[in-house]
Formats: sequence, C-alpha cells, structure tokens
Amino acid sequence: MKIKVAPSILSADFSSLGKEIKKVELAGADIIHIDVMDGHFVPNITIGAVVVKSIRKVTKLPLDVHLMIENPGKFIDDFVAAGSDMITVHIEAMSSAKLKAQSAKLKKQGIKFGISLNPATPLSKIKNILNFVDFVLVMSVNPGFSGQKFKFEVLSKIRELRSIFNGDIAVDGGINDEIAKKAVFAGADILVAASCIFNSNDYKKTIRRLKNVR
Repeated sequence: MKIKVAPSILSADFSSLGKEIKKVELAGADIIHIDVMDGHFVPNITIGAVVVKSIRKVTKLPLDVHLMIENPGKFIDDFVAAGSDMITVHIEAMSSAKLKAQSAKLKKQGIKFGISLNPATPLSKIKNILNFVDFVLVMSVNPGFSGQKFKFEVLSKIRELRSIFNGDIAVDGGINDEIAKKAVFAGADILVAASCIFNSNDYKKTIRRLKNVR
C-alpha cells in the first residue's frame, strides 16, 4: 500500500503561501490539503474559494478542499470552479440523502468525493454511504486548529473502516513520525500533516519519513 502525504496549509506561512506550496510540491507531497472553516461548524475562520483559485495557479498537485462548514452543499460548486480536485465534507454537516446526490454530481465532473467524521462520531454514521465516496477522512483531533494532539481512540475506527472499505483512508490531526506509523498500521494510506511538515527545517526529509513509516 503506497502512502500518500497531504500537507495541510493550515500551518503554512500565509505571507508566502505560493512559495510554501511549491516547496512541499518539490519536496514530494502528493496532495495539497486545504482546510476551509466558517467559524460556525468549527470555531475558526480560514479561507474561501478565491484563495483556492489562486492556489490552483501555483501547483499541479491535486487540491483536496476540506469543507469544515455549515451547509457545504451551497458552496461546493464554487470550490469546484476554483480548481478543486477533491471535495471533502463532514457527515455531521450533510444528510446521507444529500451526500448521495452530491456524489453523483461530482462523479460526472470527474471530482473525487470524500466524507469526513469527527473523533466523537461513530463509524456507523457513514456505513450506509461508503459506496458513494472515493475516500474517507478520519479526524484524529477536534477540527478547527492546527497543532492538537492525536486522539489514539480513532485507531480502532481506522482499523474497522479498513475492514469494510477499499478506498483511500486519510487521517488528519496530530500526525508525526510515531503516530503516522500507528495510523498506517491501522489501515490509513493518506497522511494529512500540518505543523509536522511546515514547522520542520527540511520539508523533503519530513515527507520522506512519513512515506516510509512502516
């Protein structure tokens, strides 16, 4: 199983965001993870589709736009138009019926669709929609801020998910070398890392270590 690394720009230096993104691309990143927060679904505010459109100009890597917002269905078209390759929404913010309809729409557009769930949300909440998504993003911290500590109880959720789901499983929050190894062993194959990468002195070495944590 190939491990992919998705640097989350939440910990990047926004005063030189384009340069930061190019640096992680050259360092071996597979995906650029973009956290969109509205101050309602999570207690923080980040960026919108206008910034995603600018990011699209500076990298050829897939852009995974993680919508941590209320009423995500109202904004998905804007983020697709801005250049997103992957859209991730939260099961806590969208009904199963709307998720299934959105999945069909995005599939026609060639956009990958993912579902995310918070640490306290049981896996049972997404079991009935796994056939409609390309990947699952398991939150290993409470969403909203970078630099939180990994919640080890989500490892059992990843293990159970891997036993019933053949698509990609991403894990997001508190990732470092030691925790990445545990997450991969449990079944994750996409590591979303923010401060672990952007606070390091050598992006390339950090990304290489994450890809080879077995």
